[in-house]
Amino acid sequence: MGRKVHPIGFRLNINQPWQGRWYAEGKEYSDQLAQDFEIRKVVRSEAEKAGVSKIEVERFPGKVKVTVHTAKPGILIGRKGESVKKMRTALETLTSKKIDLEIKEIANPDTDAFLVAVNIAGQMERRVSYRRAMKRALQQATRQGALGIKVEVAGRLSGAEMARSVWLREGRVPLQTLRANIDFAKAEALTTYGRIGVKVWVYKGESMPAMEEKAESTEGVYVSE
Repeated sequence: MGRKVHPIGFRLNINQPWQGRWYAEGKEYSDQLAQDFEIRKVVRSEAEKAGVSKIEVERFPGKVKVTVHTAKPGILIGRKGESVKKMRTALETLTSKKIDLEIKEIANPDTDAFLVAVNIAGQMERRVSYRRAMKRALQQATRQGALGIKVEVAGRLSGAEMARSVWLREGRVPLQTLRANIDFAKAEALTTYGRIGVKVWVYKGESMPAMEEKAESTEGVYVSE
């Protein structure tokens, strides 16, 4: 039996931030956690074709800040900001609080694990060969500057009677190295033969948290030779 650790959870507070940043206790915690899932569900349903990758939620007294990372900010904003206004209204109705909506553009969508996984799943639903979709994703990510990428698909591939898993890798993907900046995501393709899972790991280089070195004061210390 495989014992695998989630690459994002493994690196939390090292080089990966929490996607929900707030504090609560007891029933308030469970209510706000469920509300976070609803917020993400509303954003994804309102911006289905905008290439939304990550949705961060921060809570303040009387206000909720929602940061949406998208590959196509123009589609998300809409003409004269109509789509954003509609989304903000829906979120304010859901949370009963003021919504501060921030939109951030993803510079390189081909190196974003979630967008790559959704793209592969979409191609498989359109009956593109899984191997062709995987190889294309590897080439595009490498071209955009990713130091390594690994893609795995599992299920009834090509309509086979028995489910199996196939993976391809380009470059390095050091999953055990904590300082490695690994982006990970999962997606599902709904095909005529059943559900096919897609996993993507993208290695973007090494990054270490800024460590503050406290200089020890030497005043009043006598050193004998």
